Amino acid sequence: MSVTAHAHVDDHAHDDHAHHHKQTFVTKYIFSQDHKMISRQFLITGLIMGVVGIAMSILFRMQLAWPGESFGVFEALLGKWAPEGVMDADVYLALVTIHGTLMVFFVLTQGLSGTFSNLLIPLQIGARDMASGFLNMVSYWLFFISSVIMVCSLFVEAGPAAAGWTIYPPLSALPMAQPGSGMGMTLWLVSMAIFIASSLLGSLNYIVTVLNLRTKGMSMTRLPLTIWAFFVTAIIGVVSFPVLLSAALLLIMDRSFGTSFFLSDIFIQGEVLHYQGGSPVLYEHLFWFLGHPEVYIVILPAMGIVSEVMAVNARKPIFGYRAMIASILAIAFLSTIVWGHHMFVSGMNPFLGSVFTFTTLLIAIPSAVKAFNWITTLWKGNLQMNPAMLFSIGMVSTFITGGLTGIILGDSTLDINVHDTYFVIAHFHLVMGISALYGMFAGIYHWFPKMFEGKMMNKNLGYVHFWVTAIGSYGVFFPMHFVGMAGVPRRYYENTAFPMFDELTDIQVLMTVFAIITALVQLVFAFNFVRSIFYGKVGPKNPWKANSLEWTTPQEHIHGNWPGAIPEVHRWAYDYSKVDENGEYVIAGQDFIPQTVPLQEGEEELQH
Repeated sequence: MSVTAHAHVDDHAHDDHAHHHKQTFVTKYIFSQDHKMISRQFLITGLIMGVVGIAMSILFRMQLAWPGESFGVFEALLGKWAPEGVMDADVYLALVTIHGTLMVFFVLTQGLSGTFSNLLIPLQIGARDMASGFLNMVSYWLFFISSVIMVCSLFVEAGPAAAGWTIYPPLSALPMAQPGSGMGMTLWLVSMAIFIASSLLGSLNYIVTVLNLRTKGMSMTRLPLTIWAFFVTAIIGVVSFPVLLSAALLLIMDRSFGTSFFLSDIFIQGEVLHYQGGSPVLYEHLFWFLGHPEVYIVILPAMGIVSEVMAVNARKPIFGYRAMIASILAIAFLSTIVWGHHMFVSGMNPFLGSVFTFTTLLIAIPSAVKAFNWITTLWKGNLQMNPAMLFSIGMVSTFITGGLTGIILGDSTLDINVHDTYFVIAHFHLVMGISALYGMFAGIYHWFPKMFEGKMMNKNLGYVHFWVTAIGSYGVFFPMHFVGMAGVPRRYYENTAFPMFDELTDIQVLMTVFAIITALVQLVFAFNFVRSIFYGKVGPKNPWKANSLEWTTPQEHIHGNWPGAIPEVHRWAYDYSKVDENGEYVIAGQDFIPQTVPLQEGEEELQH
C-alpha cells in the first residue's frame, strides 16, 4: 500500500510555465484544459441544473398540497399543460421524472464529483494537472451537451419523459404509451448516453491521475480521505455506468427498431401488439445494477469532503484513518451486490430476497463505522463552527437519520408494506439527496478560496443558509415518513380519490411550505456565491490552517499549480494539535503541521 509514485513531470524552467502561451478568452474560459477552470465549469453547470430541479419540485409540491387548485405560476410556466392554471396529470409525472434525473445525475453526480475531483485530485496529490487535460475538457463538454439536451426535452410538443426517473418499461419502451413516451423519452435516452460517456471519461482520468501522478513521498496511506473517496467513486462509476448504457441502448432498440428486450404480451385498447418474449424485470436488473452503486457514487465524494472539512475544523486528526479507507472500499464492493433490494415486490424469489436483505444490512456496517468515526473526530475537538463545518455536521445528522430507515427498506418482509410510498422518498432524499447536497455545500464554502483565487464567501450569509436549509429540509422529509407509513403512494398527482388520506392533507401543506422556504433560502446562497466571485474579500493563503497540499499553491491560478518544483510530502494530512513528549506543539505556536514539513527528530508518524 505504501508504494510511492513520483510525478513524472519535467520541472525545467517552470517559472516560464506560468506564461506558457497567451491564452485567449476561448482557451481560458471555454475550451480550457486546466483542471481548476474545468472544476468551475462543472460546478456552475451543476448549480444551474440544481435550480431547474428544485423549481420543478416546488411546482409538484404545490400540486400535492393543493390538488386541483388554479395557480398563475402553473399557467405561466407550464402553458398548455396547466389549462386555466390547473396542473395536468401528465405534466406532473414529467416534472417528477426530470426532477429526479437532474438532481441524481446532473447535480449530485457530475456537479459534485466533477467539481471536486477536478479541483482537488491534482492539488492534493501534488500533480501539475490531470493525466489528460484534453479528455478532461471532453468530459465536461459531453456533460454540457447532455445537460442541454435534457433541458431541451422540456420543450418538446408532446412533453418530456414521464416514466419516473427510473424510466421503467413499458411506459418508456412504447412511444404510444403516454404523451411523455414520445420524443421527450428519446431525448432523455440520448442525453443519458452522452452523460455516461462524460462520466466514464472523467472517471478513467481520475483513476489514472491518482495512481500515476502522486508527488514524491505521497504514498496511498498519506492521501487525504477526499482523494480516497474520489478515487473509489471513479472505480464504481467505471464498473457500473456501462450497464446503464446497455439498458438505454436496448431501450432505444425496443422503441425504434422493433425488438422485444423489455416487452411482451402488451395490449393497447384491446389490440395485441407484436412484442413477445421480453421482460421489464430484465430492465429493472440492468437499471438497478447501476442505480444502487449510483447512490454511493453520489454520497462517497460528500463523505470524503466531510472527513476533510471536519478534521480541519475540529483541529484534530481524523479518527480511524485506515478504518475510514477500509469502509470506503467495503462500501464500494458491497454496493455492487445489493441492487435487488429495489425489486422486492417485482415477483422475486423469496430466497433471493433474503440474500439481498443480508448484503443490504451488511452495508450498514461500513456506513456506521464512518458515522461513529466522524462523531469521535468531533469529540473534545476545538470546533471551528464556520459554514463548511456546520454543513459537515448536518450531513452526519441526515446520513444517520436517512440510514436508519434504510434498515427497514432493506428488509424484504418490512419493505413490502412501505414500498412505493412516501416512506421510500423520505429515506433516499435524506440519506443521499440532502446528505450529498450538504457535502457539496461544505466543499463549496471550504474550497471557495482555492477555486476563486483567494476570495472568501460571506460567513454570516452562510449561517443563514445553513440553519434555514437544515430546519427546512427536515421539515419536508421528516413528516414524509409518517405519510408513507399511512400508505400514501408516491407518484400520484392527487390523492382525492382515497378518502382515508384526507386527514393527511394538512401534512402535505406543511411539507410544501417548508419546501418553498428551503428553496427560497438557496437564493441567499446564490447571492453569496456570485457576489463573492466578484467582490469577495481576499483571505490569507491558508485560511483554514489546513495541512493538505492544495494550500501550498499560490492564490492566483497558474498553469501547473506550483511556480517552482512540486513540494515533497513527509507525513499524512491530519497532523492537527500534535504535541511532543513535553506536551508542546511540534511547531511552536501552531496547531497544524503541513504535509510538506519533514518529521522532526524523535517524532513518530501518526496513522490511526
